[in-house]
Amino acid sequence: MKKKHHHHKKKPSVYKKWAAKLHLWFGLSVGLIVFIVSLSGTMYVFKDEIQNQFRKEAIYVKAETENKKPLSIEVLKEKISLELNEKYPVSAVEIPLDKNKSYKFTFYEKDKKAWNYFDEVKINKLIYVNQYNGTILGIYNEKYDLFPILKSIHWSLLLKSDWGKYVVGIPVVLFIIMLITGIILWWPKNKKMRKGRFSFDWKNVKTWKRKNYDLHNVLGFYASFIALLLSLSGLYFAYPWLKNSFNFALSGSLELPKEKAIQSPDSLLTKNNSVFDLTILQTQKVYSQSSSFRIPLNGKNKKGKELENIPVTVYGQDGRYSERNQLFYDKYSGKLLLNKPHQKLTNAEKYANANYDIHVGSYFGIFGKILWFITGLICTSLPITGFLVWWGKRKKQGKKTL
Repeated sequence: MKKKHHHHKKKPSVYKKWAAKLHLWFGLSVGLIVFIVSLSGTMYVFKDEIQNQFRKEAIYVKAETENKKPLSIEVLKEKISLELNEKYPVSAVEIPLDKNKSYKFTFYEKDKKAWNYFDEVKINKLIYVNQYNGTILGIYNEKYDLFPILKSIHWSLLLKSDWGKYVVGIPVVLFIIMLITGIILWWPKNKKMRKGRFSFDWKNVKTWKRKNYDLHNVLGFYASFIALLLSLSGLYFAYPWLKNSFNFALSGSLELPKEKAIQSPDSLLTKNNSVFDLTILQTQKVYSQSSSFRIPLNGKNKKGKELENIPVTVYGQDGRYSERNQLFYDKYSGKLLLNKPHQKLTNAEKYANANYDIHVGSYFGIFGKILWFITGLICTSLPITGFLVWWGKRKKQGKKTL
């Protein structure tokens, strides 16, 4: 006689046991931060599209003024300074190649001793100016604008940017482990189980617990791969070791090439008052097909250090930072010292320029932004659905012990 085989339910593997534990522990410990960072990042995705819509009147100049010659930067700068009467100097100007668009002047100063966003940013104002007649078209206090605040929440939870990034960075590292352990837990044992892991089958499902579990399981799987890219591109900004790893993998060197000091005989001359106007004319000739370019006006970089020359950053496309060219001019004479086009950059430098666009989805166009937005919504929901899964199991176990 044949012996009857008793089918016992297979115990989960050691990997899945540990994956489940790590997934739960990390989820409960950093779930709230993941929720806040995901939500703020998702709301930030369409920043450019929303701002462009609400600021149309400031962005575009009147057609009748287009044929005139733009006023000198010094004249425009002085006009803005007198009208706004700020105690800080004008930081920079962004000049569009499209003659229909206005110049954008910025006031930006930081306090290195501050501990939170509102104290750290002393001033962040954006001024739209009609370059042909000097009319101020719009003044925006970016410090208190929704999107810069969302960016600070996403970057540092409104803490000082230098160390607040680690308050967010550590939970993001744990979130990456959660994504990996989530994929391990999702992975089906056989073909039969695989069918139910890719879609929702709620025909015979009546309980909200099962539906919530499927939302966490199925949506989490689809979002996990883009979420990994989002997390790594975010950590690239926060951790030098990750940036160095990218640099080494792409170009064989841990650090990006450092700009060498460019000496010019003109540096001994007295400053030409039209130095910025000369840089504008030359930049427009060299990169006539670009979108816009940015010139620092206060002689300092973003970190507050004195500049040895005038670095002009040229953007290839509107709303994109990946295709970036750089020109360096003598700060006294306006003589072109170096042209560093995007094509001649190392792979590591190209990625450094593209990382922001990859992180917000703009690198892949409007389709990328939509996909990133949907992924962000799913990532925002995961801590909620995950907590409800844990709470449901906890209550069930509590009933069994009674």
